[in-house]
Amino acid sequence: MKVLAITGYKPNELGIYRRDAPEIEYIKHTIKKRLIAFLDEGLEWVVLSGQPGVEQWTAETVIQLKEEWPHLKLAVLPPFLNQEKIWPEDAQERYHALLQQADFTEAISKREYENPGQLRAKNDFIIMKTDALLLMYNEEQPGTPKYYLEAAERRSQRDNYPIYWITPDELQEAVEEANSHHDFLE
Repeated sequence: MKVLAITGYKPNELGIYRRDAPEIEYIKHTIKKRLIAFLDEGLEWVVLSGQPGVEQWTAETVIQLKEEWPHLKLAVLPPFLNQEKIWPEDAQERYHALLQQADFTEAISKREYENPGQLRAKNDFIIMKTDALLLMYNEEQPGTPKYYLEAAERRSQRDNYPIYWITPDELQEAVEEANSHHDFLE
């Protein structure tokens, strides 16, 4: 696997409302562990749409990992132009910083938001252009990642498209590691 799509919940879906919430570090730590395992197997690109939450935290993690893994590349493919217009200022700032550090960025639709079909097209496009999906999602807690999951499941019915999950147990493991190693978040 050379190209991995990553998605997951938005901050409000996780009940995270502060930029410095400790839960973010646990999520980023879990994503980092997963990415390092994939890097050891030949991962070259991480692809996401740049939405707030798991995707932006993943992008920040990828940028950090590039110091150790300079061949790792980040692609940000928003569904349409100016997707960030409706986001809180903090999410917009984070997004603009990520776009500047991404190795490739291009809106899938060359227009601004017109209809939900653009979001569906983004999911299908990113799944079509990647080798696998890693998602932070729990089917018992519905949320926006289910649309990516549906696109990935459609593709995996046609060909071998792996879907990897970040589970609540993995996140709990990150919390426990942090509590046993005070240098975890440094």
